[in-house]
Amino acid sequence: MACEKSKILVFGATGYLGRYMVKASVSLGHPTYVYVRPIKSKTDTVKLAVHKELESIGVTIFLGELDDHEKLVSALKQVDVVISTLAVPQFLDQLNIIAAAKEAGNIKRFIPSEFGIEVDRVSGVLPPFEALFENKRKIRRAVEAAGIPHTYVSANALAAYFIDYCLHPHDRNRDEVVVYGTGHTKTVLNYEEDVATYTLKAATDPTVENRVIICRPPMNIISQMELITSWEMKTGRTFEKTNVPEEELIKLSETIPFPDNIPAAILHYMFIKGGDQMSFELTENDLEASKLYPDYKYTSVDNLLDICMVNPPVVKRAAFS
Repeated sequence: MACEKSKILVFGATGYLGRYMVKASVSLGHPTYVYVRPIKSKTDTVKLAVHKELESIGVTIFLGELDDHEKLVSALKQVDVVISTLAVPQFLDQLNIIAAAKEAGNIKRFIPSEFGIEVDRVSGVLPPFEALFENKRKIRRAVEAAGIPHTYVSANALAAYFIDYCLHPHDRNRDEVVVYGTGHTKTVLNYEEDVATYTLKAATDPTVENRVIICRPPMNIISQMELITSWEMKTGRTFEKTNVPEEELIKLSETIPFPDNIPAAILHYMFIKGGDQMSFELTENDLEASKLYPDYKYTSVDNLLDICMVNPPVVKRAAFS
């Protein structure tokens, strides 16, 4: 399927997933823009370097705050498609983007910051994780009420992040891994590069307008024990396995103050309940990414483990979203 070239604006572009989105947009030939906070000090060498890196690959930078309505409107009037990858603490700031997009009146597609579980069909979620879902639903309903063409991307779990979290491929001296629950529940792990590419393909695809695209490629459905066994075979090592039972994760989610209890709730849902893989069955009406774009060769979990053997992807450590 041909990918129409559109002016793409990414929010959260300097964050973990945002960088993948920018690279995917540029590689697909879209004129690419980012909206980032102004650099407040010339001594902030890290942000200066990031901005220079973006400019070096042809990205146009808009400087502004998320509560600056006029700057938001001005930026949005210059683009066609908006992709938000804002992190958990900024989810509701997307309401400002939606208000600006409604006033601008020219946005052909808005993709809010989700890239996880399909929030309108989720079940069996512990309260701390459900609180995040509720904020995502608020954004969905606001987009729909504003009448802005949209696409929701259900990407399940980000594979490089969780492989790093579960297997610690950077630490070749580490001999133990943690198993949550029995370790045999299936979940879905998708490589961040693939999530970004699927998102950019969907962003200009009329088929996916006002619909959900679900990333559930068959070779990325895997259990913890399958993941660990595969890694042991590739590395030639045997890891000591420490079990964390379901009851412990539930207790942690109930006793640790919010938002620090969110990771326990996420691990419970992914590795004990099985994430979206166990929440609902795909039907013929669902848009599954690997079937929708069969010409794109996605990275299987097995392929990603091979990559980790040589050069593990750099993962920015943060609370998962």
